[in-house]
This record gives sequence, C-alpha cells and structure tokens, in this order.
Amino acid sequence: MSTSNRKIEHLELCANQDVESHRYDHNLRRNGLDDITMVHNALPGINIKEIDTSTELFGYKLTFPLLIASMTGGHSETRHVNESLAIAAQELGIGMGVGSQRAALEDPDLEDSFRVVRDAAPDAFIFGNLGVAQLKEYGVEGVRQAVDMIDANAMAIHLNFLQEAIQPEGDTDATDGLELIEEVCNKLKIPVIVKETGAGISHEVAQKLCKAGVSAIDVGGMGGTSWAGVEVYRSQEKGDSIGQSLGNLFWDWGIPTAVSIIESNVSMPVIATGGIRTGLDVTKSLAIGASACATALPLVRPAMNGSKDVKKKLELFMAEFKAAMFLTGSATIEDLMHAQIVITGRTGEYLNERGFDTSRFARR
Repeated sequence: MSTSNRKIEHLELCANQDVESHRYDHNLRRNGLDDITMVHNALPGINIKEIDTSTELFGYKLTFPLLIASMTGGHSETRHVNESLAIAAQELGIGMGVGSQRAALEDPDLEDSFRVVRDAAPDAFIFGNLGVAQLKEYGVEGVRQAVDMIDANAMAIHLNFLQEAIQPEGDTDATDGLELIEEVCNKLKIPVIVKETGAGISHEVAQKLCKAGVSAIDVGGMGGTSWAGVEVYRSQEKGDSIGQSLGNLFWDWGIPTAVSIIESNVSMPVIATGGIRTGLDVTKSLAIGASACATALPLVRPAMNGSKDVKKKLELFMAEFKAAMFLTGSATIEDLMHAQIVITGRTGEYLNERGFDTSRFARR
C-alpha cells in the first residue's frame, strides 16, 4: 500500500475505531496522569479573570500551552482536515504540527495537503514532521524541503518503531538513527523536536537526544492513541494474522506519558503528548515538568466537521485549564510549574523503581 493511502486509512481508523491504550480495561487510563493529584488551594488569592495562560515556546508566544499534535496530511482527502485545524490554531493563538510529510516528498502533488496549514494559519507556530527512517532516504535536503513546504518554525523528527515493527511494510532498520538526528540538528537553522508516537521516551534516550543537539522532546507517551492498535484493524482487514497478533500483544506497550515527562527532563523543553484529553491533563503535565502539551485524537472528528467544532473543543480545554490554575492558586504558567502535587499509584511506583524521587513534588 502506498504511503498516501495509509494516511487516509489511519485517519479513518482513528475517527471510527477504539484505538486508545486501554484495550483491556476501559475504566483505566494508561498515561499515568490519573496518579497525579493537584493539591487544592482553598484560598487561591487570585482573580480567575486575571489569570495569564500564555507561554512561549522557542520564542513564539502561545495564548495557551497546548499544541494541535501532528496528525495528518499526504492524501487529497486530508486537506480539509488540516485546514480546519489550522484555522482554529490561527484564531486561538496556539501552535500546530502536521502529519508525516513523507508522502509529499514521494509525490509533490500531495504538498498542498500540508501547505494549506501555513496558508490558513500565517501567524501560528507550525512545525513540520518526518520520520527518522526517512532521514536515511532523503537526508538533510529532504528535511529542508519539508520545512520549506509549510514555512515551518520548527521540525519534528518522529520515532515510531513500535508501529514499524508491526506493519508488514514497516521500516525496521533503526541503525544510525541518533547520528542522523544529530546531523539534522547541526545543519538545520530552526529548532528540531524529536517526538515519539505513543511508546514514550526514557531518561537514557532523552540524555542522548540532548547531547545530539535536539531543541525539545515530545514524549509521545503510552496512554493515548495506540498505533499498535491501529495496525490491528489494518491487519484484520487484510487477513494478516501475524500482524493482528503482534498488534494485540503490544497494544499497551511503552512508557506512560506521566513517567516519560519526568524522565525526559534533561535541560530542554518537554512537550507532553499521549492521552492529553482535558485541560486538567495539561495542568498536571506542566506541574510535573512539561513546557507545553499537544493533543490529536480528540480533534480528529471535530476537524472532519470543520474549524468551528475544533475551536469549540479547544475552548473547552482552555476553560478546564484555567479552572485548574485557579484552584491551585496559579496566576501564571510559572506559578503552575511550582504548584504542589502528589504522585501515587503505578506512576509513583514506576518512578521510584527507576530511581526518581517523587517526594520532591509534594512541598516546594
């Protein structure tokens, strides 16, 4: 199957099937954020109308620390989805990433499905996206082509080897990945973000990325969309029993988002993705070390309906976020990053086993 056809297939599966990382217990969120409790401030001492939710990322001002995560593009039918997302990003003053631009490098006729984002959001912070596997094929010049395609403010290199290991057409040659990322960081003039796509980033990998010159880490933790799960549905349609079995076995594979946020704090901005479903999730993520968050799946269906539905969903995120800031006495993002929290449950146990002191979050 061509890259372009996979893009529309993936989008439709995300919109119409249960692809989240709670395959075996729909009452259990797997991203670990439910184990983060914000300590309530009964005397917040601030006016909710005066709370400042704005922040900066790479020098670009965001009215709210939430990005529209890399989602789609690369097929003619995805153009209107990207346009709807971009219009909302422009009007709300937030940032946005595009889906993998590989298809447009393979077929220039598909560039418009990505370029529409910059056309619809001329002032927004926009980041491009290519897989680390494509760096071998297209090199730095291919990355520059992807940047120019959308006049990108930053470039994301995504790591999706879990999905590649399950896809029958997957690229499972992971050699030289770090060296290729380092070359892009050295030669590209804009920030480089390395992002996982649902399996998280460990402290050890984060340290390597930092040393390679990466500007930010998007943790892409386990607990949101399971791309192993997406491949289960594709395998079912194709009668691929091995792919189906692999996808089911590895449906919930990875490092939970909450854990990965803390593990990835290595002196660079951390973007939290992986099951960010409410403004409260955004609040918790920033309180444990994220600089911003990003969300994708909750916006897929609204984006298919149009920019008004996307804006409505994002405005709900913003209202939830501001309410949580108020209830923790946080007048600014800086205040929120120093709010008191408690970490319990599996997340606390996981972090303690990994050698992280979770007690440091309780009183500051």
